[in-house]
Parts: sequence; C-alpha cells; structure tokens
Amino acid sequence: MSSETPTYLQHHFANKEQQYQSAKLGMWAFLVTEVLTFAGLFCAYAILRNNFPETFKACSALLNTDLGLINTVVLITSSLTMALAIYFIQNNNKTRTIQFLALTIIFAAVFMVIKYFEYTHKFHVGQLPAELYFSNEVQNLIGTEITNPGAYFSVYFMMTGLHGIHVIGGMVVIAWMMYNTYKGKYSSEYYTPIEVTGLFWHLVDLIWIFLFPLLYLIG
Repeated sequence: MSSETPTYLQHHFANKEQQYQSAKLGMWAFLVTEVLTFAGLFCAYAILRNNFPETFKACSALLNTDLGLINTVVLITSSLTMALAIYFIQNNNKTRTIQFLALTIIFAAVFMVIKYFEYTHKFHVGQLPAELYFSNEVQNLIGTEITNPGAYFSVYFMMTGLHGIHVIGGMVVIAWMMYNTYKGKYSSEYYTPIEVTGLFWHLVDLIWIFLFPLLYLIG
C-alpha cells in the first residue's frame, strides 16, 4: 500500500468508495434476512389469530397498552438520537456523536427495563406460552372460558423476545461504536460502521412499530 492509503481502507478494496458501498450492500442484505425472519413470525401470528380470533382479542386486553405506548415513544426517540449521532460524525463532531450514541443506549435500556417488568408480571400470573399457561385472568375479564390462550402468549413471547434480543445486540454494537469514536477511529472521512449500525437500529425500531399495534391494540 502507498503512504497515501487511508488506514481504514481494507486491503481487498480498491478505494474507500468501493468499501463504503460494499458495507452498505452487506448490511442491506443482512436486513433482508431479518425482515424475512420476522415475516415468518407475522405469518404465524396471522394463522393463529385466524384460528383463535376470540382468544387473541381477549388476551390482547391483558397487555399493558400504556407501557407498550411508552416503549414505542422510547424507541422512536432512540432512532432520532441515532440519526443525530450519524449527523454529528459526518460533521466531525466526535463529542456530540458519543453523546447521542450514549443516549441511544440509554433509551434502549429503558425499553428493556419496561419489557422486564412486563415479562415478570406475566410469569407471576401465569400468562405463559402454550401448555405453560395457567392464568385465570382472561376468564375473569370476559366471564367465559376461551380456547388455547397459550397460543397467543407463545406468539407474544416469541415476537417480543426475538425483538428484545435484537435490541440488546444493538446496544452492544452501539457501545462498540462509542468506544471506537472515543479512540478516534471514526471521523467525517470514515464513519461507515456508525452509519450501517444506524440502518440496523432503524429496522429494530420499525419492527416494534408493527409489533405494538398487532399485539397490544388489535390482538
């Protein structure tokens, strides 16, 4: 390599533009696989809801809509802070970049804490997947017995649980972006890792925007 070759340019790329486009293409390909994964879960939701419409409607009423709405606002705000982090690194403001990456992690942590309280309540009252379900709250709420309430909570825990894993994974990666920014590895000349991380984070937020009305409002 010549002395003028940027330190961040990997040896298998001809120039930084090729590296940038390859990174974005790779991330978009990964995001397609993520969309397909959640699409399978959405299909499972649709099939089960068609088979047990009254069950899904009744069980949905047991979810805390206020907490779900708060989490929706929290994640949308985290998308804004992530976008601002990208904006500031593009303008070579590393301090602001670190601050907004930290805010994104904080909002993600708030989201997970709220999910923790939701989950622990459901574990306590027996609103669990499939045969593990033992709660009487649905019958008490609507005054009649319903069929297979565990099916609803199987879908609920699978969809929100997988989404939660993505949130935690995103927090780890964003923390790594913070560290590398602090170490001076990113600047207005090279910020591709932060930008592609932002793409992933926006998808995580978008998936929740679909999950919230499906599970909490429509049922």
